[in-house]
Amino acid sequence: MSRETHGLICAYRLDGKGSGASLDWEAIQANSDMDGFVWVHLDYKAPAAQEWLNRDSGLDEVSVAALLAEETRPRCIIVPDGLLLSLRGVNMNPGADPEDMVAIRLWTDGQRIITTRRRRLLFIPDLKTAIDAGQGPCSVSEFIVDLSARLIERMADVIDDIDDAVDALEDKVLTAESHLLRTEIAEIRREAIGLRRYLAPQREAMTRLYSERIDWLDELSRVQLREIADRNTRYIEDLDSARERAAVTQEELMGRLSEQMNNRMYVLSIVAALFLPLGFLTGLLGINVGGIPGTDYQPAFLIFVVLLVLVLALQLWILKWKKWM
Repeated sequence: MSRETHGLICAYRLDGKGSGASLDWEAIQANSDMDGFVWVHLDYKAPAAQEWLNRDSGLDEVSVAALLAEETRPRCIIVPDGLLLSLRGVNMNPGADPEDMVAIRLWTDGQRIITTRRRRLLFIPDLKTAIDAGQGPCSVSEFIVDLSARLIERMADVIDDIDDAVDALEDKVLTAESHLLRTEIAEIRREAIGLRRYLAPQREAMTRLYSERIDWLDELSRVQLREIADRNTRYIEDLDSARERAAVTQEELMGRLSEQMNNRMYVLSIVAALFLPLGFLTGLLGINVGGIPGTDYQPAFLIFVVLLVLVLALQLWILKWKKWM
């Protein structure tokens, strides 16, 4: 049976010393070697994985539903038979948008650990490598700390990129094309809002995790989880700062556009004001009726042009005197 069918990504019987023995799907199905410190990681879209969780895992309906949920926000829930933890991370898969976040769902009773995912999690191979090298977690509490830390630390580069993008926008606001900047600002704000939407409840989930009275969660792990929660809080603050800076940049851009529009309208208004009396005079003398003065007088046109120039000069003097120019 292929991985696409059974959905087993990896499974280990951990020895409590940082190492472990890999388990295959047949052992998982038979529930053999499942006593003690065991980790099973599944793709919950696979039919066989869903069947095993529903029928053979020994979990209650609430826990199974949480592990198979299509969409879930970060949360930490104490259930009668253990702990349910759902966490989110940035999607670092090739071609994916970081804000299209990945999720991992975890259930444990202090001995067994069952995790599920839909999208590929890039930190899982790192965790497997650490276990194979004998440098993996030695207990369930260490496993949760390790998993949470690996998930959270991958957000740093994405949030730094957002911060750098805002810095670049602030530098370009006076030089770049406005329509390009507006698109970039909207994209940055959308990305920051998308990440924050899941990081905020994740902070609450982490806080509840280290605050709950759980027998198998030792004091050192609680301190480490608190540090991870604090790091999560700093990321939220960085996202808020980036979003506010993007908003200020957008306001500055809109102010610049408004100023440019006002300058153009000012120039057009000056031109219209200058030509209004000139147009009135030329229109008045251009009507095709009898009695127009100077019709038979040869220098009349030259005199009229001089009169227009004098009117224009008078208008310019008035505008200068009023300090409208």
